[in-house]
Amino acid sequence: MQKMDSRGMELPLLWEKALKLIGPEKGVVHLATAAILNALWDLWAKQEGKPLWKLLVDMDPKTLVSCIDFRYISDSLTEEEACEILQKGRVGSREREAQMLAQGYPAYTTSCAWLGYSDDTLTQLCSKALKEGWTRFKVKVGADLQDDIRRCRLIRDMIGPEKTLMMDANQRWDVPEAIEWVSRLAEFKPLWIEEPTSPDDILGHATISKALAPLGIGVATGEQCHNRVIFKQLLQASALQFLQIDSCRLGSVNENLSVLLMAQKFGIPVCPHAGGVGLCELVQHLIIFDYISVSGSLENRMCEYVDHLHEHFKYPVIIKKASYIPPKDAGYSTEMKEESVKKHQFPDGEVWKKLLAGQEN
Repeated sequence: MQKMDSRGMELPLLWEKALKLIGPEKGVVHLATAAILNALWDLWAKQEGKPLWKLLVDMDPKTLVSCIDFRYISDSLTEEEACEILQKGRVGSREREAQMLAQGYPAYTTSCAWLGYSDDTLTQLCSKALKEGWTRFKVKVGADLQDDIRRCRLIRDMIGPEKTLMMDANQRWDVPEAIEWVSRLAEFKPLWIEEPTSPDDILGHATISKALAPLGIGVATGEQCHNRVIFKQLLQASALQFLQIDSCRLGSVNENLSVLLMAQKFGIPVCPHAGGVGLCELVQHLIIFDYISVSGSLENRMCEYVDHLHEHFKYPVIIKKASYIPPKDAGYSTEMKEESVKKHQFPDGEVWKKLLAGQEN
């Protein structure tokens, strides 16, 4: 969505003067714009008869780069550097594409160890996941240190020392508290601590990263980063070791492309955030493209998976052997089933009618 200025130059709609007054490239305007642009990418891919990841993979580097707004990030990534990364990514891309189609992209599960789960539930879910072939597990932490120690010990004992464990604090701590708390959990050998503090605190993340490095624990963040500038600063400050894009938080595919390319330049693996509200359906396209055309690596890389609400989508994700199998249907996998939309539509949908009736009673 763009407009022409008085010189005939295209300007992003986000930078209308009136919109700038309520916050550039963040908040509800940014999210709404992302929704519109993601829908346009979906239509483009459908018009070409390709899944979105394949549309991106088949684009020449110059066309891809033309989709990116380099404003405010040219001190970190130039158009020339982006083209060079994509040109290098073409080497071996066909082989990597065949690999993805045959094996899929490695995933990790967040469905086993939410805060509030009883030990019985946690044990049952972890046992089920292990039988299904999962080797990467994430546990929520941050409510109570002793409870975290007990739960992490239970999970680590179940999955064994060879499997990967990550921890997620969901922005729970101040910086010193994060360092102290995670240091107490270091015995369980987590690969990363996710969102240890405020997502806006770039220097705080850098302090935590530096303190935890001797323990072999990385910092992961990004699901709440609202634009490419925040990611640029996190990378420049060495504030994260695992970068987590979100397919809806940033300004659509366009802005995610810029972040994928910056991460590649800085040598930081991308491990996307996803969840059972359509995020898995969306972000699988971006990370498969990243592997085929940008990073060419699976080292320390995985994509989050949550087994929840996929039944509302016409083209739900396919997980086999703990891996995302590349979608083959044309589009961005965003289309919801008509009956699900009708059922949840406000205020006349069945779900809302029951909820509102209960409040009246």
